[in-house]
Amino acid sequence: MADPARAAKLAQRIKVVVAEALGRRVKDPRVESITITDARVTNDLQHATIYYTVFGDEIAHADAARALEKAKGVLRQEVGRNITVRLTPTLEFVADQIPVNASNLEELLREAKRRDAEVAALAAGAKHAGEADPYKGEGPEGSEEIDEDDFDEEDIDLTDDDELDEDANR
Repeated sequence: MADPARAAKLAQRIKVVVAEALGRRVKDPRVESITITDARVTNDLQHATIYYTVFGDEIAHADAARALEKAKGVLRQEVGRNITVRLTPTLEFVADQIPVNASNLEELLREAKRRDAEVAALAAGAKHAGEADPYKGEGPEGSEEIDEDDFDEEDIDLTDDDELDEDANR
């Protein structure tokens, strides 16, 4: 097993080599709209997965996938010439879904922003159901302010109340 850091460095090198080889060595017009976005190599350095995106519609995506499969041998040969490992890794091309996911996420963020604007517009014209601050001002009508001294033990007459006598039931 190779070092994961070495595998990551090799993956980056393979990504650059494949991108350059698509422009120089592969003479297929279907690969002109392909962008290599990422590459991953297994820790044993035997298999490389290369992620790509294609500018265009579904037909362009299908054509690009066929062109990459056809050029896989030439690209692997170019990778073997430009990297220093005992065995040249096999190449697997996978369409990168990050741009699709990013556009979906952007659409969700636009929708959330639109809904936030609607809520802010409703809140701007809203009025309180009661007073603006129900806790402001004096207490309820007819009541006085309650002071700490109102709860002194000497103010309460416990002699007439049998229910409050805790020692009587024992």
